[in-house]
Amino acid sequence: MKWIDAPWIELLRIALEVAATVAFALSGVMMAARKRFDAVGVCVVAFVSAFGGGTLRDLLLDQRPFFWVRHTEFVWGILLLSLAAMLFMRQRHFQPTERAMLLPDAIGLGLFAAVGVDIATAVGMPALIAVMMGVTTGVFGGVLRDVLCNEVPQAFSDHRPYALCAFAGGWADVALRQVEGTVVSPLLACVLITAGLRGLALWRNWELPAWRV
Repeated sequence: MKWIDAPWIELLRIALEVAATVAFALSGVMMAARKRFDAVGVCVVAFVSAFGGGTLRDLLLDQRPFFWVRHTEFVWGILLLSLAAMLFMRQRHFQPTERAMLLPDAIGLGLFAAVGVDIATAVGMPALIAVMMGVTTGVFGGVLRDVLCNEVPQAFSDHRPYALCAFAGGWADVALRQVEGTVVSPLLACVLITAGLRGLALWRNWELPAWRV
């Protein structure tokens, strides 16, 4: 079915990417603050968290220049957000605990998964590849964040569904695109299902089977 597109849908796509970028940048700021990094370290970790997944996606899809190079306002925004968040946390004596990172991380996962599926579908990728691009976009920024902070990536180590949530949300997006006349419902479904499943997994403490020796 041919999608019934409209100019405001492009605004929705940009809004999702901005929201996802902010969410992951905040998770990066909090991780760097927990590690007591200086201002430069905080900005670097926030930048990698926000742009790592999208950069890998653009590399794999041969999209040049990268999305944050096309929109330099994203870079300025992340730098300002990082500095503002640092000042806010210091003034409010906010303790950046691991639990505090879970909300922006889950929201960013859902938003970036939807963006990744949408971009891959727009350039004509098959359904499976589009879903994998959604997973890559949603997961890889957090993986790089944890590696830079000398942590085993949370996506692999806490055993609670993470990438699997993005995978499920991506397939919901792809399935809805076959029956919907617009891209709005698929995008929103991907966000809600991915973030909702991650939140539910954290709340109910669901765990995937771990490798046992």
